[in-house]
Amino acid sequence: MNNDDKPANIRKMKLIASLTSPFARKVRIVAAEKHIEYELIIDIPWEPDTKVPNYNPLGKVPVWVQEDGKTLFDSRVIVEYLDSISPVGHLIPTDPRTRIAVKRWEALADGISDAAVLAYLELNRPEPRQSQEWLDRQMGKVSASLAIMGTDLGTKNWCVGESFSLADIAVGCTLGYLDFRFPDIDWRRDQPILSEFYDRISQRPSFKDTIPA
Repeated sequence: MNNDDKPANIRKMKLIASLTSPFARKVRIVAAEKHIEYELIIDIPWEPDTKVPNYNPLGKVPVWVQEDGKTLFDSRVIVEYLDSISPVGHLIPTDPRTRIAVKRWEALADGISDAAVLAYLELNRPEPRQSQEWLDRQMGKVSASLAIMGTDLGTKNWCVGESFSLADIAVGCTLGYLDFRFPDIDWRRDQPILSEFYDRISQRPSFKDTIPA
């Protein structure tokens, strides 16, 4: 009996993702840190044979498929769900003020990733159709947001409080994506604090196992 033939209540959870997506990487790291087992299904939304719209009408990854077949998206919803179903090392605090601080970091990191993805897609259009104004706008968001991150992180070991949280995962995924897609942009020179933070957090097994490829 294959997995699809099993009763819905014992099917393994699935993650539909691209290995290059910073948002999918965030989900994969959270799942690893929470010791949650799942089946990874690679699907590129831009490919003509993609099945992603069958699971997410927005046509985006990541998508999490629960045991009963119901789907969750986007990454912010998925990671909150994952943090709630496993008692291992809570990554989103329950204290309202601390929780909002973590979610603010996540929103800022995701915003940088959104802008970087849009810039990358623009750079992959035929050169005559590329808009330099659009590229400058997106990369301007990246630079301004990185500066805020560096200032807010300061001399702290972690983004929020005294322990590892979703905020650190989100920031790490964003910085890793910039390294991967924009190696010619020397964000490390301009933000040495973030550079040191990323080098340190990249030593965690969950980061090592999800390097974009």
